[in-house]
Amino acid sequence: MKYLPLIALTVAISACAAQPPVGVQSVGQSQQPPAAVAQCIAHKWADSTQQQVVSQATLANDQAVDVYVPGQQPPGGAAAVVRPGNGTGSWVGFRSGGGGASSDATSSISACL
Repeated sequence: MKYLPLIALTVAISACAAQPPVGVQSVGQSQQPPAAVAQCIAHKWADSTQQQVVSQATLANDQAVDVYVPGQQPPGGAAAVVRPGNGTGSWVGFRSGGGGASSDATSSISACL
């Protein structure tokens, strides 16, 4: 019985970790690791706009990456949000930030899934 609170806390933390971040619209999942998906998104945006794209690792070893829409800057700009998926692969979402949601941005993200 003394382990019951620890088990309950572990279950609660696991449930929270599985939820998408607040304000992020789910775009899809990929079988590729987060770093590969983030790199694909950054290349697509940079090639299509001829502008610099900023990416920011949010977990060590690029296990979670935010890729900012060209012209947007951390921490509050519009970005693709790439996180580890359940099991293998990646979960990808889009945070509109201050720049508004762009269908071009989400279509580029979808092309990398």
